[in-house]
Amino acid sequence: MKITVERSGGIAALTRVWTVLAVTSSDKSRWQPLVEACPWDAVDDPRQAADGQPDRFMYSIRAGQRRATLPETAVTGPWRVLVESTRAAAEDSA
Repeated sequence: MKITVERSGGIAALTRVWTVLAVTSSDKSRWQPLVEACPWDAVDDPRQAADGQPDRFMYSIRAGQRRATLPETAVTGPWRVLVESTRAAAEDSA
């Protein structure tokens, strides 16, 4: 499973991308619960949530066939865990 987190926007309008490949069974057993914990089907239209909040980050999260785009303010709970875990793992492997 490939997990990618793309963060765009902010004051400098820079885009950062972090990717993790969960290939081995131990990798999959680590990442699958993090992916499954996220409420993929409950994601609202990110443009509505970001209205009136200039210079905020937007997150595009992909895990296998799942996709979600969230404003920075919605990256909480299991989303935050997945984003931060992906970022840390990608930076550790770089």
